[in-house]
Amino acid sequence: MNDTIAAISTSLGVGAISIIRVSGLEAIKEVNKITKANILEKESHTIIYTYIEENNETIDEVLVTIMKAPKTFTREDIVEINCHGGIATTKKVLELLLKQNIRLAEPGEFTKRAFINGRIDLTQAEAVMDLINVKSDAARQIAINNLKGKTTKKIKILREKISDILTNIEVNIDYPEYQDIEEMTVEKIENELDNIKYELDKIIENSKNSKIIKDGISIAIIGRPNVGKSSILNMFSGYEKAIVTDIAGTTRDVVEESIILDGIQLNLIDTAGIRQTKDIVEQIGVERSKQAIETADLVLLVLNNNEQLKKEDKDLLELSKNKKRIIIINKNDLAQKIDINELKREEIVTTNTIKDDGIKELKEKIKEMFNLEKITTKDYNYVSNINQLRKIEESRNSIENIRKNIENNLPIDIIEIDLKYIWDVLGEVIGETYQEELLDNLFSKFCVGK
Repeated sequence: MNDTIAAISTSLGVGAISIIRVSGLEAIKEVNKITKANILEKESHTIIYTYIEENNETIDEVLVTIMKAPKTFTREDIVEINCHGGIATTKKVLELLLKQNIRLAEPGEFTKRAFINGRIDLTQAEAVMDLINVKSDAARQIAINNLKGKTTKKIKILREKISDILTNIEVNIDYPEYQDIEEMTVEKIENELDNIKYELDKIIENSKNSKIIKDGISIAIIGRPNVGKSSILNMFSGYEKAIVTDIAGTTRDVVEESIILDGIQLNLIDTAGIRQTKDIVEQIGVERSKQAIETADLVLLVLNNNEQLKKEDKDLLELSKNKKRIIIINKNDLAQKIDINELKREEIVTTNTIKDDGIKELKEKIKEMFNLEKITTKDYNYVSNINQLRKIEESRNSIENIRKNIENNLPIDIIEIDLKYIWDVLGEVIGETYQEELLDNLFSKFCVGK
């Protein structure tokens, strides 16, 4: 943490500018060694026009931004060098920096320093990563909400409530003779815990909804060969994404496409037709199709309206029975031979890919199944990291255990231990307490330069 670090913070490629970020105690002094202008005495949050030089040779014409601690992202001195956006030029400037008393930053190290130095907490650090990776406007909104620390504030309030309960319990135990101190009765503890549980339930629900907004809905389009899976993918995407022929087994591997539906990303996976085959390449495609079913949030099982259910269809119905699914009866422009009675209690949509019939109804069905119209990004309090969500759920479950302990008339000091445990676990969610190993794992997923 005492090293001065540097990294390219913009994507490498041809562009108008690229930015190299330097952070640390020696940032200004070390950058000054390669700039023509003297930047040592410049005021904080100023931009200097100068040149980067090596042995009196001009490397690039740049703008250098000086930001002095503590009013910076990392709460360390930061220098940002705005170079021209060529790959060779940017790498050359970074190379010159690394010849000084500066090392290359690790992935996410700037954000990690911001966390360790108290600039942001863990939920805000996650929001930084979310904001970088957002694929829809709705996802951007919830990332911004979390970056502002709204979830952190909510969790801090809940921890304060638990702390107040603990304080009252301690005082009641240590000073029972004081009459003017509020007595923390079992009823009062239960009421407070009900309120805390209600707020935790909201965070859990919002977190699940935010996963849909952030990551989208993974949809596997499955069926036996030549039932129209690829045509349905093409209708969804609006162009010829997948190759379509009358030859069974044309799609031999998964084909992926993403569209936005009411601000939510749908990640569509057109799978290879699932059937028994001796073709080695097709066998691999079939296995990947089965894997797609396992990981999908929703399965669209395509059946042929013009044929009776075959063994492969029934196998797929069995294979996907535990998944959220919609049955698509395709080719409704042809004579109906399929027996609908064999598909009782199923969500069914009929389509044909000649007139794009049924796709609008299918999209409405998806919106209905995932309550997309009810999902809103307004005032979202959520956590996006799976470990943080588990800790929230763990805290909620611990409240249920406390209620059971109260019903079983366990001593107040046992209840106090459980309350302290919840207080600690919620502290781990926002980083008030943390394990170094988990921290390293979290920030290793960030890109270098952030």
